[in-house]
Amino acid sequence: MIRIEQPDQYSLALLNANDGTDFDFGVVTKKEAVFAGMLNDEILSLQTTLLESGIYPERLEMGTLAILGALIDYQAFSQLKTPTLVLEIDADATQSFIVGDTGLESSRPIMQGLDAMIPAVQKEIGLKDEEAARKLFYSNAFDFTGMGAALIKKLLKELQSSIGFYEVQTGQSIGQVVCTLLPPKLGWLENAISTQLGVPTLTVDYKTWLRARGITFAGAADKQELNNRWLGLFSLMLTHNHAVVS
Repeated sequence: MIRIEQPDQYSLALLNANDGTDFDFGVVTKKEAVFAGMLNDEILSLQTTLLESGIYPERLEMGTLAILGALIDYQAFSQLKTPTLVLEIDADATQSFIVGDTGLESSRPIMQGLDAMIPAVQKEIGLKDEEAARKLFYSNAFDFTGMGAALIKKLLKELQSSIGFYEVQTGQSIGQVVCTLLPPKLGWLENAISTQLGVPTLTVDYKTWLRARGITFAGAADKQELNNRWLGLFSLMLTHNHAVVS
């Protein structure tokens, strides 16, 4: 359910879930829509910060929409037959999406984020307070891989409920998962979620896919190993007709 009490304070768009075009209420066959937008004050603040830094962008894009569009395109390009679970895990919450080769099929906010794992960190390691657990969790000084299942227990319960509802409604099973916002030091979370859900992480063949979309690599970039942390950058570049990464 969408709850926006003061819509005049937001810049909002209503989009078709399959291709991101403007939603047309006159087309009766269109049943799924995506509400996208953000607070006007946040947009103004971001623009002010960029201008004060001497950066003059031609446009602003929402990274979430760009990534979802890129994944939909990649699903179709690579002929993936099963939908992909896309997770944006933030400090306060997790946004869960399911995408297929024909568009965005499901979207659900989950009120379990990184901060919700702190009490579990404290309990598992035996720390005296949550602040110490928080500092350790967000540092790069401890390997949490072995306790991943315990840390994501609450998030996993919500994900399984959401996935189960989707599978009952559509008859399709999730084929792979990808987490798009995690920094390198929290990369183990993606593997923990993948293992507990029993599905692999999405492996993107970036160079084959991007080359087909007019994005080529030069010099050292051509030899660099690419992982899912690059997805956000390349999803924005896909709006260009041609690009050279150097």
